[in-house]
Amino acid sequence: MNVIFIIIFLLIVLQRIVEVIIAKQNEKWMKNRGAIEHHSDHYKWIVLVHTLFFFSIMIEAFGEELVLNQWKGLLLLLFVCAQAFRVWCLVSLGRYWNTKIIVLPEAELVTRGPYKFMKHPNYVVVAIEFILIPLLFNAYATAFIFPILHGVLMKIRIPYEEKALSRDELKSN
Repeated sequence: MNVIFIIIFLLIVLQRIVEVIIAKQNEKWMKNRGAIEHHSDHYKWIVLVHTLFFFSIMIEAFGEELVLNQWKGLLLLLFVCAQAFRVWCLVSLGRYWNTKIIVLPEAELVTRGPYKFMKHPNYVVVAIEFILIPLLFNAYATAFIFPILHGVLMKIRIPYEEKALSRDELKSN
């Protein structure tokens, strides 16, 4: 694998590690203020799928001759745009952003940034990434399998999140 692709891959992995650190800090901050974690039973599957995603790319891309051409340049540009959208999501949620379903009962729902236009924009970014990143590394099986796995998990996750954010469940806790 070309050095530039190794650097890109490592930067993506580093970004995810930083996001996990931020999520842990936000979780601590929220729980210190009385936040409650909801519907955690599926979370291990999300962690597993995201971890396997990167291993799958490594396995598929191992030994691949990757060249930065126009097609890869377009994929990289789209990925950078997706990252800008991801940052917009995270900044819009601020301290409320997390990888778990953690709700601070007295907090108002965030309706700024991309959340003004859609309910779960960060999940859209992940779906896009689960296609773009593997294509960037010629990991075509990964680009096919992991968006499906993400979709299945979101069929579980989004209703849980909607329920946790609903005022009825907030009142019951």
